[in-house]
Amino acid sequence: MSHFKITISLINNISLMFLITFILSRTTSFKNIILNRENTFMNKIFLAIIFSLFGIFGTYYGFPIEGAIANSRVVGVMVAGLLGGPFVGISAGMIAGIHRWAIDIGGFTSLACMLSTIVESIIASIGYHYRDRFKRKWILGFWITVLGEILQMFIIIMVAKPYRAAVNLVYIIAVPMTLMNALGVALFLMLIENIYREQEREGAIQSELALKITEKTLPYLRHGINRKTALATCNIIHSMAKVDAVAMTKGTEILAHIGVGSDHHLPGEIVKTSATQMVLKTKKSMILSNREEIGCSHKDCKLNSAVIVPLLKKSKVIGVLKIYKTQKNAIRSTDLKLAEGLANLFSTQIELAEIDYKARLLEKAELKALQAQINPHFLFNALNTIVSMTRIDTEIARKLLINLSNYLRENFRDKEDMVDIDSELKHIKAYLEIEKARFGERLNVIYQIKSSHFKIPHLILQPLVENAVKHGIYPKKGKGTIYIIVEEKKSYYRIRIEDNGVGFDLNSKENMDGGIAIKNINKRLKSIYGEEYGLKIDSKKNIGTNILIYIPKGGDSN
Repeated sequence: MSHFKITISLINNISLMFLITFILSRTTSFKNIILNRENTFMNKIFLAIIFSLFGIFGTYYGFPIEGAIANSRVVGVMVAGLLGGPFVGISAGMIAGIHRWAIDIGGFTSLACMLSTIVESIIASIGYHYRDRFKRKWILGFWITVLGEILQMFIIIMVAKPYRAAVNLVYIIAVPMTLMNALGVALFLMLIENIYREQEREGAIQSELALKITEKTLPYLRHGINRKTALATCNIIHSMAKVDAVAMTKGTEILAHIGVGSDHHLPGEIVKTSATQMVLKTKKSMILSNREEIGCSHKDCKLNSAVIVPLLKKSKVIGVLKIYKTQKNAIRSTDLKLAEGLANLFSTQIELAEIDYKARLLEKAELKALQAQINPHFLFNALNTIVSMTRIDTEIARKLLINLSNYLRENFRDKEDMVDIDSELKHIKAYLEIEKARFGERLNVIYQIKSSHFKIPHLILQPLVENAVKHGIYPKKGKGTIYIIVEEKKSYYRIRIEDNGVGFDLNSKENMDGGIAIKNINKRLKSIYGEEYGLKIDSKKNIGTNILIYIPKGGDSN
């Protein structure tokens, strides 16, 4: 009968503790303490206090029997050691054990219970180092508790006096206490594991949310960080993350603040929160639990908790991302992960935007260099030809001057990246008319324009035509022909520049890659349309050279 009463009492005891723990597990504060994987000293102190209180609770609600107490004190102590490690476990064991001794100094089992509680906390702390070997931690908790309770019974028999009374007590309490407390520890660990699983699920949801937000903000942040892009980014985060306010700064300047507090956290102003200045200085994220920690100087500010994370560019802090809530202590670990995940992705986008900007500047510089290379090279020969022609045929000289004027006007003009194919064809026609005046009958040009009114990158045809003249036709003995063919296919336009000049060896790197013009054109085509749209060059010595350019439909409007 005593076994049954003890079992029922322990079940009630453990159930009440389990209910309290379950209610606590629904609170943000308890979750934050349990899920703090950094295991800071303060977190260990909190855990030790919480689980020692569970141990004391188990003592007070125990079942008196034979001058002793059948209790569930060990549940709190075991969970403390298995969850928090040696410091938490042994601290909770000592507090709960000394309390048991202090409430019944000189009692029949008070000393034995104190010693056994501390011993069991040590056993749990040892088990802590083996927990990663168990997929289900509650199984480890069950058997560690069984071992601990067996040692407790042995200590009672060895320490409690008189000996016969101790043996009789152990006979009565051993089975129910061992089984019920082992089950209690297993249930507690299952509940804690559920908190971890819930956090992992929330983390997965937040990671997915971060990627969706990043996808939405990419078109804005690719242009760098400024008031316009920050405003769009904060609006997206505010609507998708369902938070009370979002802000972004560049250094100490507020770029955007959306949501609660936007009436006094104004774009263009210097940040009002001391916490933001601390993050800018330390490069470390901060979780703020109340208004005082946020440090806003505005007396009516309703923002009571926040997470602030740095935005980095090449390890240098360029600003911060801030997520606010109006409730105190409302920032969870998943909020921190969301903010840090967004900050990392945004930092990467900002760095890529800068790289893209520098690449565009370099491309424009290379284009300017190409223009500078073409103009002096061609101008000297053209002027000599026109001077000579003025003595022979003034009308032809006049036309050549017009062509030269058109050529130079087109070459010097600052155009957009993409121009109409007709404009580029006029450019090369002006060039070729001057070259035909130089070469006479040695140079023949055949145009086969079967498609027009689509766009191509500026200044890609003339350098190729010039190469055909200089390196194909000029060295050739006798007449030479250049073909300029434009065709429309189903999914692309094809431009062919072909000559029957001297050609060159395709295996010669010098010939294939020689000259800034060819390199730049190939690079520009690939960067605009993709690797597969680079120049296609085919050449055979003493036969000629064929160069193909493919412009994909849909890509000609960029």
